[in-house]
Amino acid sequence: MIENLTPTHCFSLMQENPHAVMIDVRTKMEHTFLGRPVCNIVHIAWKEFPDWQINQQFVEQVSHVVVDKNTPILLLCRSGVRSLEAANLLEKAGFTWLINIMEGFEGNLDADKHRGTTGGWRFHGLPWEQS
Repeated sequence: MIENLTPTHCFSLMQENPHAVMIDVRTKMEHTFLGRPVCNIVHIAWKEFPDWQINQQFVEQVSHVVVDKNTPILLLCRSGVRSLEAANLLEKAGFTWLINIMEGFEGNLDADKHRGTTGGWRFHGLPWEQS
């Protein structure tokens, strides 16, 4: 079963479970230039620019990082859509404790088509860093 939790709840979960792993499924450009949470985070892109095809090695790459399929895995993308897709695939592969981070890192678009003003990891003031 995949849980959908708010960024704040996910931050608390990471603090309470030091063996939990956050997988950032955004593109390398997003991860590098837009910033990323400061926690036990690993970048494994779900889709990558320019072709936007699903990473066919995604499950294998996650399996190298998370050996125990009962480990809590939190999945992060820009707004919570790609991370849910990735969580669904990991669930089919036998991973059991999957958490989709609702709102993602930047949240949904606001009325002015800007991100980061209505939700997301950064919006909630959670620790993050940028290159």
